[in-house]
Amino acid sequence: MTHKDKQWEKEIRKGPFASSPFTEDHKRKVLQQVEWMKKSEVGSKGDWSEGSSGPSRPFRPQVNNASHKRRSRRGPLVAGTGALVIAAGLFLWSWDDGQLVKPVIEQVYPTAALQLSDDLSTNLLTDKMKRNVATTMRDDLGKQLKITKVEDLPVSGRIYVEAGKESEKEYAQIWLDAATGNLREVQMRREMQPNELEHRYMRQVPSLLQSIGSTPTLKPVSVQRYVSMKQGELEPISHTTLTLVNENNYGEIAWQQEQAVSISGDLSPDQVSHSVLADAEDAVKAVFGETSLKLRGVSRSKDDEIGRDIINLSFNDHYLVQMTVAEENKVYSIIGENSYRNDFSNWDEVEAYHQKIYDVKEPLLRDKVGPMIKEVFNVNLQEYSLHREVDNPGMATFELESTKDVIQVRYNEDVKITMITRGEL
Repeated sequence: MTHKDKQWEKEIRKGPFASSPFTEDHKRKVLQQVEWMKKSEVGSKGDWSEGSSGPSRPFRPQVNNASHKRRSRRGPLVAGTGALVIAAGLFLWSWDDGQLVKPVIEQVYPTAALQLSDDLSTNLLTDKMKRNVATTMRDDLGKQLKITKVEDLPVSGRIYVEAGKESEKEYAQIWLDAATGNLREVQMRREMQPNELEHRYMRQVPSLLQSIGSTPTLKPVSVQRYVSMKQGELEPISHTTLTLVNENNYGEIAWQQEQAVSISGDLSPDQVSHSVLADAEDAVKAVFGETSLKLRGVSRSKDDEIGRDIINLSFNDHYLVQMTVAEENKVYSIIGENSYRNDFSNWDEVEAYHQKIYDVKEPLLRDKVGPMIKEVFNVNLQEYSLHREVDNPGMATFELESTKDVIQVRYNEDVKITMITRGEL
């Protein structure tokens, strides 16, 4: 056993701990379990070996023979299982990827971690239901929440389980099939501390930030997790969003399951070409007449779910040039401060303001925006038809039917232009 203990310690002191998210305190506790095993075995040999010079076993009251036989059959099995769990450091290893996986006690007995409030109709939950609820929260939400409600829904043939409180940041709703115990629907959410985010996510962060040109050393500050499973789906889908910052920069990464689907982050200004920067400055000057511009920041957002890659250039305090590349088209936007009034005292004033915007004549709008579009995009609006958006006061769309070229304009009641966008997503 001494030889095995030494080998065990060697294994603990190297991988998977070398690349795992577990702390030094965790390693120390596992090593303590090994030391405990050593002492336990020495004590066991001292007690059970024939001719042992160690201390004799304490006096125990006699028990009836039948009871003694039952315990004799069960005792060694339980002791052996316990030693096996402890000898495994209470964890199972996955040697294929060198990562630590789920605790043995929850793998074998997942209902052991399920927390139930008092006075619940727990008799509605079968062992399979308990196991499904416990493993779903463990595997997808990353935490067991306390069950606060269990309800039979006889009309739909389901059992409803609620955990946490709807008003709080940690909350779960799970619907199970009353006949089979299988999951039917799931809605869960949780706000995590960055140090609680699983290592399989955290180890992706530096390379993901680098992939868009952002700072790979941004520090995690918050994590949001949402889990959903709709009727007919086979398993819950988790959505995890990590926010990162440092003194000057911001970043955000979103995963679906363990696959990164969206990455955003601030870039260094020198990552923008001189021609792109000059075109953006000229566009702001043409639309807003601003001649003194200072680049305040550059950011990029790459979203694989919707297939968009967006670069933002911000100038002064309220000007933005946004370049969007989608799968089949590109969009270029020049955006200024939104001068929409918000000092209305009643709905009649809102409607009167909207009416002023609707009353802006087409020739006046064309005269106002035409020279800007000519200068920025080298496009003559004469052949473009105009469409007003009835449900969106102040938005007008110019479209060239022959090429499907689209230019959108936002304006106020004084025909002050606050946005021009060419292209449509």
